[in-house]
Amino acid sequence: MTPADVCRAYLAAFGTGDADAVTSMVTDDFVNEHTAALGSGCTGKDEYSRRVPGFFASMPGLRYDVEDVAAQGDNVYAAYTLHTHVNDRDVAVRGVMHFRVQGALIAQRTDYWDSLVFQRQAGLA
Repeated sequence: MTPADVCRAYLAAFGTGDADAVTSMVTDDFVNEHTAALGSGCTGKDEYSRRVPGFFASMPGLRYDVEDVAAQGDNVYAAYTLHTHVNDRDVAVRGVMHFRVQGALIAQRTDYWDSLVFQRQAGLA
């Protein structure tokens, strides 16, 4: 699997709703970073594994539709549209994730998305 394939598979795993499928794809020292005000990062697979079920619960029907992927070595950038259903509203937010891949696992993820767009679509702002 190429680093780009690893990232595509990781994003596709969110659509299964299976937290173990998502967290099995990250390193033990995984760094999860968010640039948006609503995002909450963490370090370590154990902490990430603790958080993913709550993330799924807050984002019913979550899926990432990948628009484009660019890779240079172990650095991968994936443009996506996140889809979910919150407060009886369909939500679609575009963003980009930067990944650093180590072997067949993701070592770091930095997610760039606009939390105000999410809040407006979900009726929270």
